[in-house]
Amino acid sequence: MTAVRTGLDTLLRSGRPLFAGERVGLATHAAAVTADLRHGADALLAAGADLRALFGPEHGMRGTAPAGASEGERRDAGTGLPVHDTYLKEGPALAELVERAGIDVLLVDLQHVGVRFFTYESTLYDLIAATAATGTRLVVLDRPDPLGGHAVQGPPLDEAFSSFVGRTPLPLRHGMTMGELAPLFAERLGAPVPEVVPLEGWTGGVWQSTGLPWVPPSPNLPTPAAAHCYPGSCLFEGTNLSVGRGTATPFEFVGAPWLDGSLAAGLRALDLPGVRFREAWTSATADVHAGEPVCGVQWHVTDPDVFEPLTAAVELLALLLARWPERFAFRDRHFDLLAGGDRLRTDLLAGVSPQRITAAWTASAEQFAGHDRLPHLRYPRA
Repeated sequence: MTAVRTGLDTLLRSGRPLFAGERVGLATHAAAVTADLRHGADALLAAGADLRALFGPEHGMRGTAPAGASEGERRDAGTGLPVHDTYLKEGPALAELVERAGIDVLLVDLQHVGVRFFTYESTLYDLIAATAATGTRLVVLDRPDPLGGHAVQGPPLDEAFSSFVGRTPLPLRHGMTMGELAPLFAERLGAPVPEVVPLEGWTGGVWQSTGLPWVPPSPNLPTPAAAHCYPGSCLFEGTNLSVGRGTATPFEFVGAPWLDGSLAAGLRALDLPGVRFREAWTSATADVHAGEPVCGVQWHVTDPDVFEPLTAAVELLALLLARWPERFAFRDRHFDLLAGGDRLRTDLLAGVSPQRITAAWTASAEQFAGHDRLPHLRYPRA
């Protein structure tokens, strides 16, 4: 196992004064820790940075808020610093927030999961725009793509469906770190290119190969296994099925009260690489179907390097439509925003095969990988 050093740890080990003479802000969250598990804000203060303000994304700076929420404007109990809430803010409102903080440089240290609809990508995009408007220097402290940084897959974003779960055209799995996305976003925004404090020792590879501790970047991604399933299973948030929120296995489970064991059997018959499926029953304490016995399928990832969660999701959606057409339903707008357009949903409803659907993504994914992504890759993919 190769030891990987994050941008935060690289900065702290540099031995040089940290942003001498500059007032510093930090956009961060609970997963932005050092290798010895100190929160980045605490580590930067201990190293002498003149940290003046913190900025919290979805789930908040300390990670106490659920999905679709944040911790709000407050003073951080640990550091005593003001925390500014960036969630769902963009344009002039976010620029005003940065201006009001009275900082010279904004550090962005957010552990993403390599998926377009995970909102930290959008937070980075919006902060690049905001700091360009205020003249504030932006520096990204880089972290690995937990999914490995190799696969580029999934439907591209149709700009007509741009939202906080997809600001700019990317495949659903983009295969880039935040430090690699930053110059791509700046290019598209016509903004100054942010400085990046790079990773050391990362040449692609899933989280389990990094030697880094896993701290959930979201309350519902408690394990690397959940993160590996997330690019596919999160699409079911746009349906009337549970994705396991309020259980011990969020995003590793998909189910509903009216399903039965034939769903797992149907998936097993497909013999998809890198994953096995089992019939599972649960009763969630929150979210969809809370308090009801729910039957479904748990995804057991056996080889994350070859597992394709989007393929699994499309196959599962096709099975649901074929076997439970009167019970299964899309939440159209939500599903389309996650998918980046309405074509995936309409193709499934029209009976287009999963193989044809996933094959249709190939050309756009290859175009992105070989044209948009390639100039911005900082790390060799072993």
